[in-house]
Amino acid sequence: MSIRRVALLALVVAGIGSPVRSQVPDSLTVEWLNSAGSGRLATTPQCRWLDDGRLVIHERGDATSPGTLYAMTVATGDRIRLVDLPAARTSLQGLLGDGTPGALPFPEVLDGKGRVALYVFGGDIFLLDIPRAAFTRVTQTPAEEKCVTLSPDGSAIGFVRDNDLYVLTLATGTERRLTTDGSATILNGTLTWVYWEEIFGRHDAGYWWSPDSRSIAYFQFDESRVSVQHYVDVKPWTPKVIRQAYPKVGEPNPSVRVGIVGARDGGATRWIDLTPFPHEYVVRVGWLPDSKRISIQTLNRLQTRRELLLADARTGAAQQLMAETDSSWVGIFDGLTFLTDGSGFIWPSERDGYQHLYLYSMSGDAVRQITRGAWTLREAGGVAWVQGGMVFVDQERACIYFTALEKSAVERHLYRIGLDGKGLQRLTTGDGSHSVTFSPDGRYFIDRSSSIDQTPSLAVYERNGALIRVIHAGKKISALSARLVAPEIIAIPARDGFALPAQVLRPRDLVPGKKYPVIINVYGGPSAPTVVNGWQREILWENLLAQQGYIVMHVDNRAATGISKKLEATIFQQLVGPVELNDMMDAVRWIKRMPAVDSSRIGIWGWSGGGSNTMLGMTRSTEFKAGIAVAGVTDFRFYDSRFAEQYMRTEKENLTGFQANSLLQYAKDLHGRLLLVHGSYDDNVHIQNTWAFINELVKANKQFELMVYPMRMHGISDRPARIHLYTTMLEFWKRWL
Repeated sequence: MSIRRVALLALVVAGIGSPVRSQVPDSLTVEWLNSAGSGRLATTPQCRWLDDGRLVIHERGDATSPGTLYAMTVATGDRIRLVDLPAARTSLQGLLGDGTPGALPFPEVLDGKGRVALYVFGGDIFLLDIPRAAFTRVTQTPAEEKCVTLSPDGSAIGFVRDNDLYVLTLATGTERRLTTDGSATILNGTLTWVYWEEIFGRHDAGYWWSPDSRSIAYFQFDESRVSVQHYVDVKPWTPKVIRQAYPKVGEPNPSVRVGIVGARDGGATRWIDLTPFPHEYVVRVGWLPDSKRISIQTLNRLQTRRELLLADARTGAAQQLMAETDSSWVGIFDGLTFLTDGSGFIWPSERDGYQHLYLYSMSGDAVRQITRGAWTLREAGGVAWVQGGMVFVDQERACIYFTALEKSAVERHLYRIGLDGKGLQRLTTGDGSHSVTFSPDGRYFIDRSSSIDQTPSLAVYERNGALIRVIHAGKKISALSARLVAPEIIAIPARDGFALPAQVLRPRDLVPGKKYPVIINVYGGPSAPTVVNGWQREILWENLLAQQGYIVMHVDNRAATGISKKLEATIFQQLVGPVELNDMMDAVRWIKRMPAVDSSRIGIWGWSGGGSNTMLGMTRSTEFKAGIAVAGVTDFRFYDSRFAEQYMRTEKENLTGFQANSLLQYAKDLHGRLLLVHGSYDDNVHIQNTWAFINELVKANKQFELMVYPMRMHGISDRPARIHLYTTMLEFWKRWL
């Protein structure tokens, strides 16, 4: 860091003021950890760029304050109030009455000029006229409106109602229904569950406006052949039954097709003809800059072939641009970018074992590999199974900005490189992880950064990495409370010498010669690391455990690190199997030799994939005294087609792998005390997994503990359930460790 940047940073931070310690109690409690005060510690203002390069910043309100929404001119730091939020809330109260929120959240949609914002309250759409601070109710129907968007020119709203796609013209208030065949099994413009979860990373992106706002490309799904999961509610007195279309391994998937419809005049849909290109999934759709063509990416059922197609929006005819194959699987990546001069496109790929960027011509010929090295592109945040890293393509200056693991496998930093593959430069400094968003003109970027010992901060930079100003300063963990301890990132050698990333959080006042129990938090699975040099929401919970006298650790097996496709592929066709088990055993045996560790009191716990790996460790080893498995998969034949088949194939191709790695057959070998936790409305990992595992435990007369949360989903996320769950876990550790 240059002397100029150090000085500037010191001035900016000094202007903000020093962090205070008053927010965190000295003695942590489960109730406080699940309070609003705890949640605010890692909260930064929400931001969005306007078309003119100004930055809209939302300071959240609370029960006593509506918050603020202002626009900042980045170069000068001048701020103007974008909307009078108290007046806007009063306007909304005239429409919603007692149902009006105490503080207005950040808009679901904000137009690029900063004049119109869209909200959804109670399933209806509300439009905020920003200069007037006045709300208008856009819809008032018994049905829910969702997937709300604004056309690129700001003239119309798109949304989905009852699985049909609609457009509403703002100038006239005219509502137009673009599709008419939506039903319980036909979905237009909204995603079927397996696409929402596994392909689009829990973002309901089922339709796309053309850049000129004249047309909309959309998905149509047919779920009629998909198997149905049922959830029985606990109310009313005769419980209702909730249905979910959920394709399991080897079963029929929802069929999908891509259509294009006029956004202004509606009319018949033009369906893209994909029959010459056999496929199972359509994983990405996007408009080219000319608004005349769309790109479509497809995958076959085994996910070994990804094709990039170009389709004519007027005729529906498609042609193949390129295809990529892999004997294990081809991943799904965000970042495909078509150059505005029409010369080619940038394509992310793992073909050399790491995710890198490649330049192609519009004839589909490879021009060059742009990034290269023993590191991979990776973004901070999001879900592990939908990978990104591309941040911005500056076509005027012929360079690309991306985030990657080049500096460290446990950090995410911003880099710049020329389209010619030259001049690689890291733009973010220091240690930690960075999530970056560029202004539309590429002149500035906003960086949300944190480290394992500091809460997130928010700052604006020039495109060359020079700091302009800090918007929100993060706080060192020691400044939150003198009794808090930061984890330490370490490496644990596996039997072959591979360095397993790990972190350890020790009690603040270790007593010399005393032996402490250890709780290991695990997740595992493909490219889903838990050891990251960034602020983690578990740090406060783990400090509570440390205050109770536990050492708390995380360990990532090699496939989970996200370092490379090569490591990820080590668990191909043996998910939650011997590769993960061996790394886990090497780590726990190393941990048992740590000086302060009581080797007879080792616990393990995890959620989802971590629940699976907890059961793996407790049935296929004798290393653990106790463990907690939350919402874990016990046999991947219970899981969804897209994820499970990517790594395990189907029974037809890999019956032996499914059988050998099913946890059900190992339940009889359970060693130690196990607490099983599941939500009865878990639409991701069905509670069927836990019931089946319990059945095997019962057969073997293996004692265990169970906590079921009625009508909670995979995250068991409401405050009462969280308090109950973490109290249950704390009491469990006290009893058994």
